[in-house]
Amino acid sequence: MEKEMKKKTAIAVISIIGIITTIKLAIIYYNANFNPYALASFCSVNDFIDCDGIAKTSESQFFGIPLAYWGLFFYAFIFLMLFAPKLKNYKLLKFLEVFKNPLDYIASLGLLAFIISISLLCISLFEIQKLCVLCAFTYILNLLIGCIATDFENDGFIHSIKQSFTDFIDAVKIKKYLIAFIIVLAAAASFLTYTTVSYKFTPQVKHQLKFKEFVHAKRNKYAVKGNILGDKDAKVLVYIYSDYQCPICYAHNIMIHKLAKEMKGIRIIHKNYPLDTDCNVYLQSPFHQGSCVDARYAIAAEKQGKLWEMNDILFQHKPQTEQDILKLIKNKGFDVDKLREDANSLETYGQLNDEIDSAHKKGINGTPTTMINNDAFVGIKPFDEYVEWVKKFGAEER
Repeated sequence: MEKEMKKKTAIAVISIIGIITTIKLAIIYYNANFNPYALASFCSVNDFIDCDGIAKTSESQFFGIPLAYWGLFFYAFIFLMLFAPKLKNYKLLKFLEVFKNPLDYIASLGLLAFIISISLLCISLFEIQKLCVLCAFTYILNLLIGCIATDFENDGFIHSIKQSFTDFIDAVKIKKYLIAFIIVLAAAASFLTYTTVSYKFTPQVKHQLKFKEFVHAKRNKYAVKGNILGDKDAKVLVYIYSDYQCPICYAHNIMIHKLAKEMKGIRIIHKNYPLDTDCNVYLQSPFHQGSCVDARYAIAAEKQGKLWEMNDILFQHKPQTEQDILKLIKNKGFDVDKLREDANSLETYGQLNDEIDSAHKKGINGTPTTMINNDAFVGIKPFDEYVEWVKKFGAEER
């Protein structure tokens, strides 16, 4: 009995620590996604240790509910289990009598939570490539809860899982509890369906889904050949100022290709604005190194009538040297010797400088920049917003 009390006390302390930690995580999540004026949290130290960064990803939720809220519910339920034997004596909490062996439930849930935690840790390290130290701390708490609640002298976790399952089966054999369980299950399913579909608590997921097709694309399925993207005699001219080393320009490039395919009356005109000190005199320090040589080869490819073929190669592979480019274009239908000659000609250098100067005079200082007449947007916006934008200038759907 004394041993059981020590276990319950230790689990109660850990649960309280878990509740406090998940409340803090919930605040971080709220600030990262709903409060544009919030300062960085204490556990956003650098590009790797970044709680705020993880909170903004689609992986920070499950069924439309932030993981911090799931954690809060978990620790609160564990705390409730500790006092189930006493609380069941109250009329409104009589249903707690179905938890005949609370420590076995706690051990089973602790193990399950830890397994889920390890999965989340793997996603964090290998997919997101960031670490939330507070999340990692709760993973340790989950393991401690499971281990403390488990009776390792009596088949350990295996016994706890079997006993929990037996208790659950016994509970649903009682008609009133079976009905109550079905009602609760239906209510939970309805609520989770709502949160999943509405994105009420996960605006970042809704936002990221709008870019999923373009950001995660392994290739540009809308790619075209030649120097013309869109309609040759289009009235709406969409100017794109790009940098081939720019991370989001790859997604933007696929997006404007799709725009040209689905909208008539527009033509996409590519302009180079490499953010590389090798050719851009308006930069103070090195940034996207290699983008100048990429831009020169794009200009050279246009002379062969293959601008958009080269555009696709450069965006997909992001070569940083002339040697890298020449390897990529081998057997791609280019006149390689002429391409190399043109890419290194004074005429190409002059054209690139003119494009950079022209962009700078228009106030462009970042990529990608999309411009129609004098209306410019720096960055990337959802595809449907580009559609509405070109429609405003007279474009129509095909």
